[in-house]
This record gives sequence, structure tokens and C-alpha cells, in this order.
Amino acid sequence: MSDTAVSPSSYQCGGCGARVEHAPGTTALSCPYCGHRQQIADAGRRVREHAYADLARLPRKPAAEVGAHAFVCPGCGARTESDALAERCQFCATPLVTETATGDLIAPEALLPFAVDRAGVRTALGKWCRSRWFAPSSLKKVSEAETLKGTYLPHWTFDARTVSDYRGQRGEHYYVTETYTVTVDGKQETRTRQVRRTRWHSASGTVRRDFDDVLVPATTRLPQGQLDQLAPWPLAEAVAYHRDYLAGYHALRYDTEPEAGLTTAKARMAPVIERDCRSDIGGDEQRVTSVHTNYSDITYKLILLPVWIAAYLHAGRSYQVLVNARTGEIIGERPYSTAKIMAAVLTMLALLTTLLVAYLLSR
Repeated sequence: MSDTAVSPSSYQCGGCGARVEHAPGTTALSCPYCGHRQQIADAGRRVREHAYADLARLPRKPAAEVGAHAFVCPGCGARTESDALAERCQFCATPLVTETATGDLIAPEALLPFAVDRAGVRTALGKWCRSRWFAPSSLKKVSEAETLKGTYLPHWTFDARTVSDYRGQRGEHYYVTETYTVTVDGKQETRTRQVRRTRWHSASGTVRRDFDDVLVPATTRLPQGQLDQLAPWPLAEAVAYHRDYLAGYHALRYDTEPEAGLTTAKARMAPVIERDCRSDIGGDEQRVTSVHTNYSDITYKLILLPVWIAAYLHAGRSYQVLVNARTGEIIGERPYSTAKIMAAVLTMLALLTTLLVAYLLSR
């Protein structure tokens, strides 16, 4: 564990001396007490992609081997051990933000600032609770989060130019006339019908596609499936990393290396490439038996995405939800009403029984 002490800047209000933090939906730091605002300076640069080939030349260690660092609070002088990029002092709640990632880690290139504030989370949570199917009626009254924590979560984005050679088969439908017999009023009748068949032909070719900002979570603190459900993210609205946007929030360091992230990104590109292959094959049906893809001009960047991690209380149990702090999209846990589910099942059984009886009586 590192003993390096990080002395973050003092986020002190120019009006009353209290702490300031980034105000969601703005480019300013705001004092929650007197309302004084301080504009966040422009980072002075554009968001850029980094050549993946340059990774090998970076002097870095795997994130798993990098220990926590120590924050020294400019407010009360307390020392806090943390592996996050941004925290709050556990004694006086002063925002603590490192200058950048430690020397052993890749620094964030960009971030999406918070746009949904705490009031917006309450509104979104209320709508989400009221829209859940088979939820207890009392869930509709939930609108307040028991706990609410704004956190920047690290993600990798990857760009790549791909050329894919494929082999497969093209299926073309055709119809044949089939003769069959049926018994009607005790007599056999001969009838015909059209039956669809498929004629297969060998196919091969090459498809090309450029991928832009393939997004991969760079933290294992939360399940990847949950983070994926928060998409889509308006990545075009990302700004160059400026640590003042982290003031008042938590920000996690990445613990998934970019090499592992690229492997995941390629897995996410694969279904898109296969769809391109099927489109190129044409016909009525397609079979893709092999695809060989070459990747070039691969670039990457580390971006921080804003998420509200909330918990609400219902019937004595706490449920966790995640809120996309740009779009208000919510995913998470919810209770189910056994009575409503049973009522729906019984109603469906009654409807099926009615239809069956009607069918039998009509014969």
C-alpha cells in the first residue's frame, strides 16, 4: 500500500468559506449553503483518443497491484486512505480530489459531468417505482432514496477499423407441391399444399466496418450487466477531464486493465460484424461458418461516467438502484407482489378454460 500523501486543493466557497461542489447540469462549483458559484475553468484541450499501440511503452503496473493512497484534507488536516480518485473527508465532509490518477495508472481523458441532481433522482425514482409491473401497491408511494451516493465510474472506449473475411452459405427459398390425404365424413380426400424448401449455396466475401466508442466498464465493483443496462450514454457530450467536476462526488479508479477491456470490446464488435456478413451474403437465409477479422488503427481512452447509487426502503427491506446521471435511466432491484402474480395466473387460467370450453361446445 502506498504511503504517498495526496494534498487536494481546498474547495472553499468564496462567499461564506464553506465547501463547494460541482452543481449538476452546470459548469460551476456551487456552495450548498449560500448559493455562491465559481465557474470551472476550461481544461484548455479537446478530448482525444490514444493509440493502443503506445500502451506497451507506458510505465505502469496492473491496477490490482497498486495500493491505496492517502488524502490529506485541506479543511481539517485529517488523513484518509482510499483507492478512489475522489472522496469526501470522513470527518468534515470536505471534497477530496486527486490531481490525476497515480503514476502507475492511466489518467482519465474525459468525463460526462453530472446532469441529474438529487431532486431529479427523487422524481425518476418515483416514476420508476410507479411503473413496475406486479409490484406491491405501496411501492408507488416510494419517492425518497434512503441513501444516495453520486459516483463517477470508469469505462474504457475503443475505436477500431476492421476488415473481416467470412465463409458461409446463402439460403434461397423455393416451394414444391406436396400431395396428402385427409378423412372427411369417413371418406378420404386427396389434397395438395405448397411446402417451402431451402436451396443452399456456398458464399464468401469481405466486409469492412469502423467502430467508434465501443464502451466497456473498467470497474468490477458493480456487475457489468447492470452497468450495460444504463446505456445509451451521450458520449458526444463528454468534456476533457477536469478534476473540479469530481468535487462533491466519489470517483472510482479502474481495476480492469485496457488489454482486458479490448478483449471485451472485440466480443461486442463480433455480433455487429456477423450481421454485416449476413447482409453481404444476402438471400432468404444465411449461415456464417467462419469469420476472420483484422483490427487496425485501434485507439482507446479512459472516461468517467456519472451514476447515482441509491437505496430505497420498502416493507423493511432495502433495495439498490442505479441511476444514469445524464439521462435519468434507472435499473435495479424491486419487490414483487405475490398476490398480484397469483391473481394474474388465475385470470389467465380462467380465460384459457373459457376458450377451451367454447371450442369444445362448438364442435
